[in-house]
Amino acid sequence: MSYETVTLSRDVVGVLIPAGTRVELPEGAEASITQALGGSYTLQMQGHLFRIEGKDADAIGKTPAGVPDIAPDASEDEVEQAVWQQMKTCYDPEIPIDVVELGLIYECRLEPAEEGGWRVRIIMTLTAPGCGMGDYLKQDVEQKILGLPGVKAADVQVVLDPPWSQSMMSDAARLQLGLM
Repeated sequence: MSYETVTLSRDVVGVLIPAGTRVELPEGAEASITQALGGSYTLQMQGHLFRIEGKDADAIGKTPAGVPDIAPDASEDEVEQAVWQQMKTCYDPEIPIDVVELGLIYECRLEPAEEGGWRVRIIMTLTAPGCGMGDYLKQDVEQKILGLPGVKAADVQVVLDPPWSQSMMSDAARLQLGLM
C-alpha cells in the first residue's frame, strides 16, 4: 500500500495510537499519512502511529474540513440528522470505519437547551474496554457535535455495558472489513 509522505511545517500535538498519550511532533519531521477520514489524520512516524486533529491539518499541508451548515431554525429532526452525520465523521484511528457504522453509538437524544438551541446526549461504547483512544473518541464526537449551529451542549457518555461486539457493526462495515 502506498501512503502520502509529508513533512510537518510546524510543531503539532499528536495522539499516540493506541495508548492515547499526547506527543509533540516536531516541525520538519517526515510522516506518512495512513488514514485521512472525517477531517482527522493518522500519521506513521518512526514506527509509531499518531492521530492529529483536523484543526491541525495545515501542519501537513492539508485544509481543515468545514462544518455542515444547518438553518438556525432547523427542526429537531433536521438537527438530529446533522448530529448523526457529524458522528459519521468520527473514525476509529486504527480501523477506517466511523463510530456509527462500527455500532459504537447506543443512543442519540436531543433536548431543548434552556438558552435556546439544543442539548445533545450521546451514549456510546468502545471496541475494547481498555482502549487507550477512548477519551479521544469521546472528545472527537463531542467537539464535532458542538460545532453544529444551534447545539449549545453535548453530553457524551462512554459505557461498557452492554459490551461491544462485531455483531453491532453495520453490514457495510462488516463487508469493508471482510467479515461477510
